[in-house]
Amino acid sequence: MRLACVQSNVVFADPMANSHRAVEQIEQLASQGVQLVVFPEAYLTGYCVETAEEACHIGIGLEDESLVLIRAACDRYGVHAVLGFAEKLSEEGKVANTAVLFAPREEPRHYRKTHLPELGLDHFVTPGDQLQVFDTKLGKIGILICFDVRAPEATRTLALQGAEVILFPTNWPNGAQISAEVLAVARAVENKVFVATCNRVGTENGFHFIGLSKIIDPYGKQIAYAGAEEVVIVADLDLELARNKRVVTIPGKHETTIFESRRPDLYGPIAKI
Repeated sequence: MRLACVQSNVVFADPMANSHRAVEQIEQLASQGVQLVVFPEAYLTGYCVETAEEACHIGIGLEDESLVLIRAACDRYGVHAVLGFAEKLSEEGKVANTAVLFAPREEPRHYRKTHLPELGLDHFVTPGDQLQVFDTKLGKIGILICFDVRAPEATRTLALQGAEVILFPTNWPNGAQISAEVLAVARAVENKVFVATCNRVGTENGFHFIGLSKIIDPYGKQIAYAGAEEVVIVADLDLELARNKRVVTIPGKHETTIFESRRPDLYGPIAKI
């Protein structure tokens, strides 16, 4: 699988401007053989709001024209894409922090952020209630969003369901360097999966975003990474590496397993509310 993360700035509250730019990126990356393109969290709408009314104002429905354009581009160029947006769930102001997965000539699939920080849009959204792995022609894809990386149980749940690559559209601002530099790598290693984080850059309503997007292999190696500028990072993933959950350092002398060595009988407190 050839995967690209588009680390970019976002035009606040202008889904069509962001959509047109995404379509341009999809067309260009398709010509380079990219099969899956990931954009940041809240890419279409922006993220930094201060009231529930502002959150509802920037929210868009699942049939918004900005999404229709990107879906058509994925169909046209035979590319999968994942991107985030504030989803308007109702006219009464109910909003979700959502990521959509477009696959060519298939119905869109969605993930709604389940773990919420006290920041921006997430102050006002309804959390999702599913951790789901999506079967695609490329492989088994899990999607989480930004602060979801802080709960190791979320990534582990997707890995136990067979996820081979887990995508993290993010809006990591100053102060979130530990998530970008350490936790994303840990989630890849502890589950032996590929992890791709796609952060944004730029400044929005007083918040500055740090970039530092990464594509990480199941052994924790950063096979593609970004600094703090607008950039596209690309990597070829051999998903067979994520399917084999045994780690062989020295054959017969130093070998470990990812899942078989677990002790679920000891983990009761994890599931307590």
